[in-house]
Amino acid sequence: MSRTNEQYDQAVKSCKDIFLKKARDYGTSWRVLRPISVADQLFIKAQRIRTIQETGSQRVGEAISGEFIAMVNYGVIGLIQSSLRQESIEDLPVEVVEKHYDDTISMVKKIMQDKNHDYGEAWRDMSQESFADIILMKLLRVRQILANEGKTLISEGVDSNFVDIVNYSLFALILIGEGRHAG
Repeated sequence: MSRTNEQYDQAVKSCKDIFLKKARDYGTSWRVLRPISVADQLFIKAQRIRTIQETGSQRVGEAISGEFIAMVNYGVIGLIQSSLRQESIEDLPVEVVEKHYDDTISMVKKIMQDKNHDYGEAWRDMSQESFADIILMKLLRVRQILANEGKTLISEGVDSNFVDIVNYSLFALILIGEGRHAG
């Protein structure tokens, strides 16, 4: 598990670096995104991965790993937005955004550690195709939950699905880093 924690932290570091650089370039323009818009951004990234997997080719020169990084960061955006409880065009200082990012990732990592304990790191034997499919399934769930005005009878809510998307994306990045998945 310590190897997983180290790899996880390294993958997060790469994602966070890009997130903060974009925050410096663009500000926090993502503050205007509603949950459905975050889900749609995640959907676009996951669908591109699936299309490349199915066709075996790509025309845009961006690596699959970049899409998983984007899904980590959009998932974090969704969770930050949920914690702030209001959409706003208010631009947050980079230091404030970094604190939100760190707090969110800390919570997401704790959930990963708990699940990783119970599931015995089963994700290490999963295919990249399964990661893409599960992420797409979770996004369809998010869309349905939002269509139901956030109400569920027995299921986890939007935030739980965003947490899982972040973790599956980080798992994919770890396996790409190990050379076990295409990057």
